[in-house]
Amino acid sequence: MMRMLLMCLAFTWLAGCAVNPATGRSDFVMMSERQELDLGARYNQEILKQNPRYDDARLQAYIQRVGERVARSSHRNQLKYVFTLVDSPDVNAFALPGGYIYIHRGLLAYLNSEAELAAVLGHEVGHVTARHSVRQQSQSMAWGLLGQAAAIGTGVGAVGDVANVMGNAFVRGYGRDMELEADGIGAQYLARAGYDPQAMIEVVKVLKNQETFAQDQAAKRGEAVPDSGGYHGLFDTHPDNDRRLQEVIGPARALAGGQQEVGRDVFLQMLDGLVFGDSASSGIRRGQHFYHGPLDFTLSYPPGWQMVNRPDVLIGHSTDEQAFIAMTLEAADKRLTPAEFLRKRAGSQRLVAGEALQVGALRGYTAVLPGQSARRVAVIYRGDSAFLFVAAVKGRASLETEDERFLSVIRSFRALTAQERKLAQPVRLQLVRAKAGQRLANLVGQGAAAEGGEARLRLLNNLYPSGEPRAGDWVKTLR
Repeated sequence: MMRMLLMCLAFTWLAGCAVNPATGRSDFVMMSERQELDLGARYNQEILKQNPRYDDARLQAYIQRVGERVARSSHRNQLKYVFTLVDSPDVNAFALPGGYIYIHRGLLAYLNSEAELAAVLGHEVGHVTARHSVRQQSQSMAWGLLGQAAAIGTGVGAVGDVANVMGNAFVRGYGRDMELEADGIGAQYLARAGYDPQAMIEVVKVLKNQETFAQDQAAKRGEAVPDSGGYHGLFDTHPDNDRRLQEVIGPARALAGGQQEVGRDVFLQMLDGLVFGDSASSGIRRGQHFYHGPLDFTLSYPPGWQMVNRPDVLIGHSTDEQAFIAMTLEAADKRLTPAEFLRKRAGSQRLVAGEALQVGALRGYTAVLPGQSARRVAVIYRGDSAFLFVAAVKGRASLETEDERFLSVIRSFRALTAQERKLAQPVRLQLVRAKAGQRLANLVGQGAAAEGGEARLRLLNNLYPSGEPRAGDWVKTLR
């Protein structure tokens, strides 16, 4: 039985070998191109639900145009590539199988030329043309088959579990080799498309400055250095003078003939007015306060607490991440009182210590879900909406020690004042021409002050930590 299973696996392995269109090597894949395209199209619909498009048709068209220019020079230029600017402050970009590529406006804001944008998009096109996601999935499927074979052949199911664990660890993330491969391939596409392949190195510098900035800001606050949560892969983890990176980009430099395009001014003009940080549609974080214009509410958090703002949930947490309070939005069932709403949501779990909430003219209810991990829950009705709060603790914290803070957040919920409506508007990039002798410190306005001041402007303009603009340069400021 074991011999037959191994023979089947060997046959599957051989049947799954295909010539990689980007590298010319024989790769192990268990998915046809048609299956790859179908998978990408299906995932694209799910991605767009979680990552809405940035509402700027002109900028979306520009990114599609730059992306197509790079993709036309790729090894799989017959694919229909779709490039999407995502309305998110995250510094990120990623690709799905089949040619669906996304760049977040948070990353776009820190780039400084069209060539750098093309470098990011070219890197992601490289993942698509080299079929990295397909190779990952095929490897994962093979590990699963191997685990099943071992389990059947030995009669020990745990062996299959071990194999699956090994498989998951093996394919988690693209890994350094695939990221280097995508950089080398992407740099070739840049050169063939007429862009300067040095832009790959420039993007690495931009993102290494991001890491240094985060470390410096954490040190000023007396906090631990945060884990890198930025752009995946080589861009995020390796210095611009890395020998292997220089080696893989070398062939692209040889391809570059004549004057290679950088496109700084045209690119920066496209960024003028770009939302920076939180968008109005997801709500704006300012210090310890949160303002949501379209939904007309504000919340306040205890000193030192931080917020995670996502389209589907707002999470506030203590500095040590031992206490959390999440708020989500649901449709209110007006046939139910707020207390009945919570009891229905609790299902078979009982609520204790319940009390009515009166937040201005708004009605609500709060209670505790008892148990080993007791939670504070609450709901506030506003119009047709029900704002649902769930608060919990972990580790050494207890509900008793954190409950007053949870209640203070819930009770801070109220409608915006006229002045606060202005605070619910996002910060935007604004371009200005640097004058002779003008220092970046002179360009720090209210918007920049809210987002990290002079250090943030230096980061945005690739001048971190101490550079100054030259006379006549376009400078990104925040307003």
